[in-house]
Amino acid sequence: MADISKVAIVGAGLVGSGWAIVFARAGMTVRVFDGEASIRASVLGHLADSLAELHDIGLVDDVAAVLGRISVADTLAEALAEADYIQESVFERTDVKTAVSLEIDRAMRPEAIVGSSSSGIPASAFTEGCTNRGRFVIAHPVNPPHLVPVVELVPAPWTDPDVVPAVRELMDHVGQEPVVVNREVEGFILNRLQGALLNEAWALFEAGYATAADIDKTVSHGLGYRWSFMGPFETIDLNAPGGVSDYAARLGPLYHSVAQDRTEPRPWSQDLIDRVTAERRAALPADGLAGRRAWRDRKLMHLVAHKRGAPA
Repeated sequence: MADISKVAIVGAGLVGSGWAIVFARAGMTVRVFDGEASIRASVLGHLADSLAELHDIGLVDDVAAVLGRISVADTLAEALAEADYIQESVFERTDVKTAVSLEIDRAMRPEAIVGSSSSGIPASAFTEGCTNRGRFVIAHPVNPPHLVPVVELVPAPWTDPDVVPAVRELMDHVGQEPVVVNREVEGFILNRLQGALLNEAWALFEAGYATAADIDKTVSHGLGYRWSFMGPFETIDLNAPGGVSDYAARLGPLYHSVAQDRTEPRPWSQDLIDRVTAERRAALPADGLAGRRAWRDRKLMHLVAHKRGAPA
C-alpha cells in the first residue's frame, strides 16, 4: 500500500464521515471537504463522538491518534492537492455526481484514483466527460461504512485495468471487505439482493399476509441470524444433508413457483407507502428516528466486536 497513503473525502455526511474513520484508523492521512460550510464546521466534532463510541466498545485503541490524522479543507482543490485516493460521497443524483466528478477531475492528480459511494448509479452515467475518466470507479459501501465493511467495486467501461485491483488492495488494507462486480449493472449486487427482499416484503404487506413488524421480525430474528456471518449460497449448502445440489433438488421447485407469482411486479403505491409509514410512526415517532439510528449503530458496533473476536 505504499502508493496510497493520503486520502481525500468529498462529501462529509453520514457516509463520507464514516469513510474518514475507515481510512484514518488504518493509519492514513485524511483531508475532508464538503460544500456546506456548516458540515465542515461540525464534522470533526461528529467524528470525535463516533470514535469515542468505537473506543468504548474496543474497536478503536487511540481516539486522539485517529482524529489527529483527519483535517478539514476549506476548498476542494486544497483537499485533493496531495490525495492518492479520493472517496466521493455526495448526494445520490446523476446531475449532482456529474457536476462534482467534473470538479474533482479538474483538481485531482492524474495518477490519483476516485471511488464513488454511488448506491446504484453506474460510473458511466456521470464520468464520461472527465479527462481522467479512466481513474474513476464505483466504491459503494453500506451505511455506515466504518461499521459494515462490505464495499462493491464496479468499473465503468473505460476504467483503467489497474484501478480495480488497486482499490481492492486498498480496501483489504483498511479492513473493508471488497466485492468486485465485473461489469456495470443497475443497483450493483447489494441493492439488487436487498431490492428483491424489499419488493417481496412490500407485496406481502400489501396483500395483508402480515404486519410490517412481523415481516421485519422474520428477518431480524430469522434470516438475519445466519446472514450476519454467511451468504445465501453457503446458507443453502449447509441446509440440506447433501449440500447445495441436494437443497436445489428439494426446494428449487418451491422457489421457482414463488418467483412465478411475481412475474408482474408493481411499484410501491402512495397508499401502500402511507400504510407502512403509519405503522412505523406508531411504533417509532418521527422525533425518535435519530435516537433509533444511534441504537442501530451501537448494535452494529457490538456485532463487529463479536465477529472480530469470534473464530472464523
